[in-house]
Formats: sequence, structure tokens, C-alpha cells
Amino acid sequence: MTLSVSTRSVDLRTEPVDQVLAHVERSLQTCLECDTVVRKRRTVGVRTGRDTWVRIERRAIDSIGVQGWNGTECASRLKGIAQPAWLGCMVWQDSDEPVMWRADETELLPGAPIGTAVLSEAPVLLNEWWEALNASLDALATQGTRRLATPDTDTITQALVTESIRRVFSGDFDTTVSRWVPAHADLNWANMTAPTFSLFDWEDWGNAPLGLDAASLWASSLAVQALAHRVRRERRSDFDCRDGKLMTLFVCSKLLGPDAHPEDPRREPARRMADQTIAELQKG
Repeated sequence: MTLSVSTRSVDLRTEPVDQVLAHVERSLQTCLECDTVVRKRRTVGVRTGRDTWVRIERRAIDSIGVQGWNGTECASRLKGIAQPAWLGCMVWQDSDEPVMWRADETELLPGAPIGTAVLSEAPVLLNEWWEALNASLDALATQGTRRLATPDTDTITQALVTESIRRVFSGDFDTTVSRWVPAHADLNWANMTAPTFSLFDWEDWGNAPLGLDAASLWASSLAVQALAHRVRRERRSDFDCRDGKLMTLFVCSKLLGPDAHPEDPRREPARRMADQTIAELQKG
């Protein structure tokens, strides 16, 4: 009989990480500029003394799975994508817990992250920025991978799409996805830079229904209607196709489902769009 080893839940925003940073510093043979540390729930980022960036991730061994957790490394092989170059990595197993640590070193970002994942006011973005976004997303969709996207850490499958939509919406329409293409799968305003466009944090990328990225960015913009409209206008071909409509419902299901925050300002515009999208799908 195989006994599973439980792994405690850890939030790296509050967890002591000094020993982890010291280990990375010794292994990469560079100084880490501790006043630049950015702490998130699953990751810690820090600038090095050689003007590069290190992203450190902690993950339970049993959650690494078949796909692995080398998203940034695999994404470095993609062509035509504006992203910081991947330079190398180090991986080690924790000596006290059944978890693995991974540190990926990349070039510095060409600009600051635009904001948090969900915006409450519109950023200033030039037409050139939108052109670069479109070029990268279009290039990404033409490439091939065996990876499966993991939005919100859940592997996206046909069953997940159907379950997510049917849990929230009713209606006589088919939820079967017809086209799967590579997607970033975590496209939001915290993972892109300006004024120079660059897309980073590639740990969740992989094949997904066409339109997932566009729908995700739209959902992150819904508190600023002009911005949400701009996303839909720029990615019109994604939203107009049937798979894009399904992805619109998929992201709306997260905003309108039982686990959503009842005071999220995005709920009402999401509800209106969901009603419109269902009507369009029922027309065929």
C-alpha cells in the first residue's frame, strides 16, 4: 500500500524565504538584490547582481504531474513571442518536506508590469503596444506543443469546459470545443509590461480552446468598460468564433459561479455578456 504524504499549505508572501534565497544565491553564484524581492502566493522573484531576474517556485512533488513545471523553459523555444529570454535554471528537493523548488533565471523585463491581475482603471497603452500583443498571441496560436494549459492550476479539458459552463448557465447549445491551440493561459495585466510589450510568467501555458487568452484578458478588464471593449475589438476574430464564445462563458462562469465574490464589479457586465453569448450560440 502506498501512503500519500500530505504537504502543508504555504503562502510565500508570508513564509520565511531567507534560506531559499541564500541557496539560490550560492548556486547561481551571483548576489541577489533583496530590496527588489517580489513575493506572490506561489513564487518569489528577485533581481540579481548581473542584471537578470530569478523566479523561484515551490511546488508539492505530487502536483508536478506528467507535464512537469518547466513552463518558462519550454516557452523559450516559442517563435515570434515578446518575452524575456530564458537563461537557465536550478531545481532541488526540499530536505524537510515533500516539495520541490525551481529557480528560473531570465533577462530583465523591458518595462514594469502594467498592474494587478484585475484593473480598476485604464492603463495608457499605445497602438504599438496593442500591435505587439496581437502579434505575440497570433504567433503563439500557430505553434505546437504537447503541454496542456493549466488556468488557475487546473488542467483544461473538454470535461472541465463543459462542467464549468453547465454549472452556471443553462441553454440549448453544444459546449464541444472544435479547435485547441497553444495559449499562455494566465493572460492578465500583472503578466504583461508597458510601455514596451512583453509577456511573462509562462508556468501555465499549453494547448487550450481557441480564445482562452482573449477571454481571460477581457475578464481582467471588465471593471473598466472602455478597456474591456478595446480587448474585444483587438481580438475580434477570437471572440467572434464559436470556440471564443465558449471561452467567454468559461471565464464568465468563474465570475458568476457560487464561489465568486458577490461584490465583484465585473459581475454585472459579465452577466450581460453571458446572456448575449448564449443567445448567439443558440442561434447556431
